[in-house]
Amino acid sequence: MSASTAATARAARPAELPRTRRAPLTAVSGGAAQRGSRLDVVRAPLRSKSRVPFLVLCATLMVVSLVAVLVLNTTLARGSYEMSELQGEVAQTAQDVQGLQEDLSAAETSLPDKARSLGMVPAENPTMVSLRTGKVVRGTDR
Repeated sequence: MSASTAATARAARPAELPRTRRAPLTAVSGGAAQRGSRLDVVRAPLRSKSRVPFLVLCATLMVVSLVAVLVLNTTLARGSYEMSELQGEVAQTAQDVQGLQEDLSAAETSLPDKARSLGMVPAENPTMVSLRTGKVVRGTDR
């Protein structure tokens, strides 16, 4: 090595810190010197927690929510069928009522003709009993 390379190498090294003297090591009471040179058991480092319980919880929530949606959908479909059946019954009842009203109006219009054919005559002065008062009322007094 030449003198210039040695100077460069010294300049490249960091400046050495002055060495300080350390205090001597001494045994502390309760240490290994009193117990013997026995090794102590040290607990293993903690591992990260498993993700399995979290995944099981998520899967359970998904299954429960899917079952709830299925039950809700089935209930709504059943209600829809019952509603359409009841609407059909209401329509049928409305048709029956309309038919009976037509029969009644036809009977009212044909009633005087049937009464004459049976020999009945209209009353000249009808007499009735008032249900409110219990008195006999003549048709002209109304």
